[in-house]
Amino acid sequence: MSSPRWLRRTGTPRLEYGADYNPEQWPRSTWDDDIQAMRAAGVTIVSLAIFSWARLEPVEGEYNFGWLDEVMDLLHAGGIAVDLATATASPPPWLTAKHPEILPVDVHGATIWPGGRQHWRPTSPVFREHALRLVRIMAERYRDHPALTAWHISNELGCHNIYDYSDDAAAAFRTWLRARYGDLDALNAAWGTAFWSQHYSDWAQILPPRQAATHPNPTQQLDFKRFSSDALKDYLCAERDLLRELTPEVPITTNFMVMGEMKPMNYADWAAEVDFVSNDHYVQLGMGPRAQDELSFSANLTGHIAGGRPWFLMEHSTSAVNWQPINVPKKPGELARDSLTHVAHGADAVCFFQWRQSRAGAEKYHSAMLPHAGTDSGVYRSVARLGETLRRLAPIAGTAQTPARAAILFDWTSWWTSEQDSHPTDRLRYRQEALDWYSAFLGLGVRADVVPVGADFSGYDVVVAPVLHVVPAALAERLESYVTGGGHLVTTYFSGVVDEHDHVWLGGYPGPLRDLLGIRIEEFAPLGDDERAELDNGLAGTLWTDGITVTGTDVEVLASYKGGAPAITRRTAGAGSAAYVSTRLGPDGLAPVLRDLLDRAGLDSELPAELRGRVELAVRGDFWFLINRTAEPVELTGLAGEVLHGTPGLLEPRGVAVLRRPS
Repeated sequence: MSSPRWLRRTGTPRLEYGADYNPEQWPRSTWDDDIQAMRAAGVTIVSLAIFSWARLEPVEGEYNFGWLDEVMDLLHAGGIAVDLATATASPPPWLTAKHPEILPVDVHGATIWPGGRQHWRPTSPVFREHALRLVRIMAERYRDHPALTAWHISNELGCHNIYDYSDDAAAAFRTWLRARYGDLDALNAAWGTAFWSQHYSDWAQILPPRQAATHPNPTQQLDFKRFSSDALKDYLCAERDLLRELTPEVPITTNFMVMGEMKPMNYADWAAEVDFVSNDHYVQLGMGPRAQDELSFSANLTGHIAGGRPWFLMEHSTSAVNWQPINVPKKPGELARDSLTHVAHGADAVCFFQWRQSRAGAEKYHSAMLPHAGTDSGVYRSVARLGETLRRLAPIAGTAQTPARAAILFDWTSWWTSEQDSHPTDRLRYRQEALDWYSAFLGLGVRADVVPVGADFSGYDVVVAPVLHVVPAALAERLESYVTGGGHLVTTYFSGVVDEHDHVWLGGYPGPLRDLLGIRIEEFAPLGDDERAELDNGLAGTLWTDGITVTGTDVEVLASYKGGAPAITRRTAGAGSAAYVSTRLGPDGLAPVLRDLLDRAGLDSELPAELRGRVELAVRGDFWFLINRTAEPVELTGLAGEVLHGTPGLLEPRGVAVLRRPS
């Protein structure tokens, strides 16, 4: 990251606590009550003015800051810091009416009209001009306000407008491609335009991958994904650079969305552009019992995108959301458990959407810290208890995550590319496979870090690289050096298949990993929805199989398909090894496979045997977080340390215990 700065403040370090605050939705008479209820709940920080552009500039060039001045003053008087948004997330009606050319265009050529939010093109020079003018005015007005602790750029960049196919986007895409390739010969080679008569002789001929008669060029699609992430990053940097010019002492962030299938933004690439990483996360209830594993996975990945530094949980929910097909409230204990799981993985701030539950608008059924029922409610009482818990856990603030001995590599480019069209199967889900492995680690009670593929993984004993589809030559060399240096690599089906241009490595799969793994595959054999591949160890695979030929020495077949073909292999190389799993086994099926591979690598759980699988362990320095993965009480035995949170000797259902362990 560009700076190690955290929030601008003085005093003893603490875990921040709060929410998005939208006072403009409410009459002035509620504001004093809000401050009083915030203080009673332990709130220390709010994000302010996120969707306020139309209120701040109701008519072009005419500004109304009086209400925001008053709210800033009230919050400061109440001892509550402000993460002030630049208010540029949604343009006001006057701007889109005067300049409809800022509106995004979808893949079919249809305009995305106002009425929701984020109805702007990331590459629109007109939008940028108006947005940066507002940013400048806000920075000049509030730079010396004592409540201002950080700048919050826009909001959830790319949530609804990541892929724009407009003429502005086309022009910017060509500029981006010129910078990437230099000349058309290099672009034609990278895109493989000899196929289907797609050779380009002029830059003006190149378009975004708009709706076509059949599958658009795969590398064009991949580069458009790269460009779209970069275009939003460029916009982020435009606001950031202006704020740094005007308020160099105020740290800057924006809220990422590391969760679920939010794959278009390459956050590992964005992290260096902010002073501290922030994230929004919402539990994916459709995942059933795996939802808590996904929350932990996302928090873990966010912490490692942040480089191990403190990060800010900008949004999550106190209870039900409003945007899933069925929105159910959280069960007792889940509000605190979800929040503390993020803290366990490095968050030094816990915030919700939002403070006061809206009475009108599209999110009026989304839960909040202060629900429709008011302070005399179970949700608010739970919120206040969590505020007290975070106050007691203040000694944790600023402590670094303690690295695990195992890691799961996460690669946005493989995510994008492995799920494109015209592939062996359209059922493959990259993040799901990565989560399966993470759940298997949790089931064994073994900590595993989730790290971006570009990070240094050389210090881990075991590295799992699921569906590492895109393997440039340099990455192949890093993986080989890792293994020959004594590391234990595990990879899976559809890995090592293409290079950075989405061109297949020739000579058989898995391309540049063939020699390292000691195997060769001539043809993929994906499975139908109702098909299962039986293994001789009693497991069964779904989704995919490979026809593996063992080609190297020192390769052991750990499991075979019924019929004799290898299914899971492991090649030793000096003190290291490289293993390959050729089918999807799911977390339950992966557990015995992973246990065997970890045993061979000499890696075991730090937890007592009776806690493994039932309890997740996360470690920050001397602090151990023990998170109950079940709805039943768990007796804590064999663990010494001062109890900072939780019931001594007992982990409540869906509960969290925090111990300060002896050094």
